[in-house]
Amino acid sequence: MNIVLASNNAGKLAELQILFAPLHMTLVRQSELNIPEAAEPFKTFVENALAKARHAAQLSGWPALADDAGLCVDAFGGQPGVDTAYYATRFGYPKGDDTNVTALLEQMQGIANRRAAMVSTLVALRSADDPEPLIAVGRVVVDITPERRGGNGFGFDPVMSLPELGKTFAELPSEVKNANSHRGRAAQAMLALMRERWPESTWV
Repeated sequence: MNIVLASNNAGKLAELQILFAPLHMTLVRQSELNIPEAAEPFKTFVENALAKARHAAQLSGWPALADDAGLCVDAFGGQPGVDTAYYATRFGYPKGDDTNVTALLEQMQGIANRRAAMVSTLVALRSADDPEPLIAVGRVVVDITPERRGGNGFGFDPVMSLPELGKTFAELPSEVKNANSHRGRAAQAMLALMRERWPESTWV
């Protein structure tokens, strides 16, 4: 069972491949099918995820899965949100995971409210014209730590601390992270939707 992943993020692919293993599907990054990245002009995760999924399904002819995820910081009014991947560029840094973390820590200096949410919105389509996209949202509340902790994961994982565990995502083994992360929660919800609504005949 093949499904095109509307992302070129290697870390995201690795996580989702594990999370979707129960359905015995193979996620194929769109870049492997020579599909360029879609425009993401919208202000909400669900609109951008849907745009990415339709784009990948249209150009591949396959079912498609897209994930739009981001960090919503309480002290910043929910920002950077859908612009999370480019957060560092607001402050003169090049785009990248490490520079994003650096910029966030700098902007959080002196701020007492460290609460934030990591949000993942998954959209799956049987085809580009699918009138009933599957939509699953995962959300987890975290505290932003004052310094990096741990060497696992990617993105903001080194500074995203789970209050109930007292550890950052980067300090957790992958199986524990996947059970507690925003993307893990969204994937579990999506798996349930796929089992319920998509017969195997849908798959390539």
